[in-house]
Amino acid sequence: MTRFVPAISLALAAVSLATVAVSEPSHGIAMYGEPALPPDLVSLPYANPDAPKGGTIVFGETGGFDSLNPYILKGRAPAAVASHVFETLMARNWDEPFGLYGLLAESIDTGPDRAWVEFTLRPEAKFSDGSPVTVEDVIWSMETLAEQGLPRYRNAWEKVAKVERTGERSVRFDFSEPDSELPLIIGLRPILKRADWEGVDFAESSLRVPVGSGPYTIGSFEPGRYIAFKRNPDYWGKDLPINRGVNNFDTIRYDYFVDGGALFQAFTAGELSVYRELNPTRWAREYNFPAVTSGKVVKEEILHGRPSGMEGFVFNTRRPVFADWRVRDALLHAFNFEFVNQTLNGGAFPRRASYFANSALGMGTGPAEGRVRELLAPFADGLVPGALDGYALPASDGSERNRANMRVAARQLEAAGWRVEEGVLRNAAGEPFSFEILLTSGQSEAAANIFSDALRQLGIEARVKLVDQAQYNARKNDYDFDMVVNTWNMSLSPGNEQTLYWGKEGVTVPGTRNYMGIDSPAAEAMIADMLATRDPVEFRAAVQALDRVLTTGRYVIPFWFSDRSLVAHKAELKHPEALPVYGDWIGWLPEVWWLEK
Repeated sequence: MTRFVPAISLALAAVSLATVAVSEPSHGIAMYGEPALPPDLVSLPYANPDAPKGGTIVFGETGGFDSLNPYILKGRAPAAVASHVFETLMARNWDEPFGLYGLLAESIDTGPDRAWVEFTLRPEAKFSDGSPVTVEDVIWSMETLAEQGLPRYRNAWEKVAKVERTGERSVRFDFSEPDSELPLIIGLRPILKRADWEGVDFAESSLRVPVGSGPYTIGSFEPGRYIAFKRNPDYWGKDLPINRGVNNFDTIRYDYFVDGGALFQAFTAGELSVYRELNPTRWAREYNFPAVTSGKVVKEEILHGRPSGMEGFVFNTRRPVFADWRVRDALLHAFNFEFVNQTLNGGAFPRRASYFANSALGMGTGPAEGRVRELLAPFADGLVPGALDGYALPASDGSERNRANMRVAARQLEAAGWRVEEGVLRNAAGEPFSFEILLTSGQSEAAANIFSDALRQLGIEARVKLVDQAQYNARKNDYDFDMVVNTWNMSLSPGNEQTLYWGKEGVTVPGTRNYMGIDSPAAEAMIADMLATRDPVEFRAAVQALDRVLTTGRYVIPFWFSDRSLVAHKAELKHPEALPVYGDWIGWLPEVWWLEK
């Protein structure tokens, strides 16, 4: 098993450093305190600066794509286009909670209260066609993404009061309200070439190959089958310290398969280089195929220190049937987690106790105390029971019948006005309790079927419906579902994305990630507090309070999570021993891996 070198305590220590105001141009910026890496850094702490270049790595994906623009709602674009082809002003170090360092920008400057931020572009920064990255490209990209891109770009941009060119290579953004994270968010916006989009409708999906400034360009591709990215030998930033030991493969290829079963078979046949296993039972029992037994394929467990995030069955509270928290609580009790986890995972995974569990940002056990309680107190009348006094997810004895929890579920349903008549649960109007669990291929179908069977004991009809990926995405974006499965990944430095996840606007505006339809003044107030403060103690209290609001709101029936990634790969693929605190995450695989010939 790979050793997890950077301890979570070290990452959190970076958060708790005293606030240091940035008063002059700097090589980097951190959400709290000083950047962890010095101006004279040699490389990222989890990269091998002497890693060899060359070779090909092949990944597998399910589904397909019909667009090469990953920044708009229309179409399905490979996520890898954003990570390999386009660059941002600043680059992230994934070995600290939230620290950025110059990429397209050589420096960043922001005032003590972070009411503004100024970036100075590197003179050598270029697009793949050899043209320079300009201030005009930066401004156009920011405005276009906000006006025509995904909703997450618009949310933060609404706080930008003014943008102005301040020099030949410098640009300044002034903000309309306090937000400690905004300078970092602006630094992570992708920069596109303005001239490349002239005469092109940015918001329309197409397979036109765009020009980027990143280490790779789009090579050959065939929608529904594969896409290949070719390392650009003339990449302008290949000698930057932050890029040493990064982007080592000549070709990164993604092959597409109709479902997860076909993808796994392709890996066992040697067609793919890497496979991330999500099923611990299969990891333990089925990795005995010839490539593993001969040593051609290696199994690794990659530990991490990031929050658990949230994944599970999501209630759409826009539907009247799920508007009452008591109904949601009843279905939480009816979901026999211990039995499902044992059946599907051999009991290998712990449950997601809350949205920020597995970290110091989690709500913890027991009643709210201290600053957390003070933050929640003004909203006490609107909070669901448990937010202030303490809450834990229901647990069963692991038996299939789940009798004790089913009795609680029946009582909660009765309290909410539902009665069983001739074996069917009905409301006061005589309407049956019936809903649809919308899934796409390979997505928690077994768990949904076990859950559906359990609900029949309560007189509830839960229909499991499988649709293709395109229909699934469209219905999720429009909130046209009763229940879906979704995952919200969380970082050690949550920020503006929380508004996209839980903000009131998402109740009606399509395309956000507020799939459950949360409309909570308490949640919005906690997000505002965590964004405004530079005090790490206040920040932690605000996140813990938000975690309480979300968890006790009973918006999701949580699944399990893993504190490690199960990664199988060809033996000639290597990575540094030192791991980032985020583990197998963005910027690690394939970025710092290499092929050992």
